[in-house]
Amino acid sequence: MRLGGRTQAAIEILSDIKKRQRPTSEALKDWGLAHRFAGSGDRAAIGNLVYDVLRKRSSAAFIMDSDKPRKLVFATLMRDWGLTRENIEQEFLDDKFAPDALTDEEFQHYQSADLETAPLHIQADLPEWVTPSFEANFAEEWVIEAQALCQRPPLDLRVNTLKSNRDKITKALQRQQARPTKIATAGLRIAPIKGAKRLPNVTAEAGYQKGWFEIQDEGSQIVAELVGAQAGDQILDFCAGAGGKTLALSALMENKGQIHAYDVSKNRLKPIYQRIMRAGNRNVQVHDSLEALEPLVDKMDKVVIDAPCTGSGTWRRHPDAKWRFDKANLETRLTEQEEVLSQASIYVKAGGYLIYITCSVLPEENENQIYSFCEDNPEFELISCGEVWQERFGFDTLQPWSSDMKTITLTPASTGTDGFFFAVLERKG
Repeated sequence: MRLGGRTQAAIEILSDIKKRQRPTSEALKDWGLAHRFAGSGDRAAIGNLVYDVLRKRSSAAFIMDSDKPRKLVFATLMRDWGLTRENIEQEFLDDKFAPDALTDEEFQHYQSADLETAPLHIQADLPEWVTPSFEANFAEEWVIEAQALCQRPPLDLRVNTLKSNRDKITKALQRQQARPTKIATAGLRIAPIKGAKRLPNVTAEAGYQKGWFEIQDEGSQIVAELVGAQAGDQILDFCAGAGGKTLALSALMENKGQIHAYDVSKNRLKPIYQRIMRAGNRNVQVHDSLEALEPLVDKMDKVVIDAPCTGSGTWRRHPDAKWRFDKANLETRLTEQEEVLSQASIYVKAGGYLIYITCSVLPEENENQIYSFCEDNPEFELISCGEVWQERFGFDTLQPWSSDMKTITLTPASTGTDGFFFAVLERKG
């Protein structure tokens, strides 16, 4: 397919998303099934274009004075893909699948629009109602932080130190230009791609099939390291999901001690079994019911809660979620978080630690939840994660957000990672 056909496909998919209010992944999949002639390169380019539009939908609509998919796609091609009007028109020549090119009036509006005059929530590409939360969390930096969540993400890998090391995997992935991460000690990063290009399919690599590395955002790797898991620990991963942090903790423990992986959803937990086998994790027990956890009450050195949340810290990877997100979603997550904190806390032994993690950057889900929990559960005391960070990673590396050095928030702008919140509570003896 040429650019014209890819552009028209992106317009059709965005129109479908807008009309049916459906997840982008579903719309892309259905389009691919209905257009089997499209090659993998075509599907990747179309997907890139659709996601790029969604990352900056508000600002593109302001620039074009319209939220119609056709105009948003053209704005993205010129602003984010670096194409000129002349480039596009040349590519569209004799392409029967191409949409109508920009009119003089449309292009004039694109050229004359001054985004700096737009309301701040449009400059930040955020739903207006959520801007007070960003402002409360990031003060005068909130627009910059929101804009960083509109960029394409890198592809991050975690080297499985049970089977390999970072130097070995760096050499194995030299063609993919994998480089050591700036903070995570076992991480590798493949930089974001531009335009129509595709990120490499690292799951096809022999090293992945042998369990030498996993795909995991550097932020997720960092919070796993901050848990401070040690060989011989007894740890409960209470919201284990597919097991990303479980596997990372197991490697940090050198397969010694015990990790109990639990999730309320058996479907979310399903992939963990194969991942454990591939990675060679021998100290993980998987549980799919609260009844199976009863012997663990008051016994765990550390209980890790990767809490259900809005996922606002991952909006650069899932930009459509940003525009589907509403106050009802937030209220649902807040209730779930309160329940999970209450359920998981009973497994922490005296002198042990309750560790609360979200992939959100909203204070309602983060600091507010932790401070409220501490008020209701005085046997738990918040300890300084800022000091833990500095001990683990030093003073001369990128630093996360922290208002009081107790809790910390990782973000694309501050640490170059997805957004993650991290807090540790000690259960007093």
